Amino acid sequence: MAWNQQGGGPWGSGGGGGPWGSGGGRGNGSGPGNPPPDLEDVLRRGQERLSRLFPGGGMGGGKSLALIIMLGIAVWLVTGFYRVGTDEQGVVLRLGRFTHTTPPGLHYHLPYPIEEVLLPKVTRENRVELGFRGLSDGRGRAAVRDVLEESLMLTGDENIIDIDFSVVWVIKDAGAYLFNLRDPAGAVTWAAESAMREVIGQTRIQVALTEGRQAIEDKTKEALQSLLDDYKAGIQIRRVQLLKVDPPSQVVDAFNDVQRSRADRERLSNEAEAYRNAIIPEARGQAERLVQEAEAYKEEIVNRAQGDAARFTSVYQAYKASPDVTARRLYLETMEDVLTNSTKILLDKNAAGVVPYLPLPEVQNRAQASTSRQGPLGAPASAAPASPGPGGSR
Repeated sequence: MAWNQQGGGPWGSGGGGGPWGSGGGRGNGSGPGNPPPDLEDVLRRGQERLSRLFPGGGMGGGKSLALIIMLGIAVWLVTGFYRVGTDEQGVVLRLGRFTHTTPPGLHYHLPYPIEEVLLPKVTRENRVELGFRGLSDGRGRAAVRDVLEESLMLTGDENIIDIDFSVVWVIKDAGAYLFNLRDPAGAVTWAAESAMREVIGQTRIQVALTEGRQAIEDKTKEALQSLLDDYKAGIQIRRVQLLKVDPPSQVVDAFNDVQRSRADRERLSNEAEAYRNAIIPEARGQAERLVQEAEAYKEEIVNRAQGDAARFTSVYQAYKASPDVTARRLYLETMEDVLTNSTKILLDKNAAGVVPYLPLPEVQNRAQASTSRQGPLGAPASAAPASPGPGGSR
């Protein structure tokens, strides 16, 4: 080597072996007696040690390079294994272009830079707010800023309503989510506002303020999901929640007056309907009663006429069989009917010494009056004897 010469070199030719003198080197064996190791010798001995690791003899320089390249390729291929978590979905890109998605588990792809994998979280719920924005006042307290251009909507009966709502969504198809939309969150916001305006435009304000909130949420969710599917957004809508449904603050007093008037109208209408429902059944019942009474009277008259005709026929048949007996019986029955309710007076031509007069109705009336004046045990109520009738004894 150039620095291993015969002679003294720049430090003289005496017994000094370099700048440290003739006493030898400083532990490295250098000097005229112990020259430094040759670089080629070090490489040769390293190749011999490497060759002893493989059976069949030594290896040349080309074989060593090939082995190193093969080990590098093996390590590069191993880097293609990847794991997809339970809350993730693998998106495989080949030379920057989307090819397919992979489910949770262990998978393999061609190593970088040929293929690479994106692992978006597909179970994490994302939330967008419309009609308002949540803010912080710097003191740990939340504040709400109303966004009127999003919250004011026109109802189906041409009224203005102020609506604040939120939409919760998750990733359904990671490939479509990453590459079909430039701004997925913005797309959800715009589509949700459009769907809500469509539903509110078909709903009356009274329904939206009272019992129609759940129906509005369901219809909006369905319309929003259909719109995102048309865009192939790869997004699944979990729920739509109405947070505030009120009339505009500028007209809330007038709106309350209108609502009270409508409530009064509804109350009066209900009262009138209740009165109608009470009167009409009663009238129908009376009409039905009169009809039934008329039917009963009809049946009575018909049956009585038929009975009279049958009785007359039977009397006629009896008269044909025995005219004298039947005529006498008819006479007696007729006189009995005639004299039953008439005043009866008896006159006896053969009576001597008394007035031949006996008013039977007066006698009967006096007997009934005397019976009513008796006590509870049947004793007479008065000791005075009853005076005989003007006719005396019979």
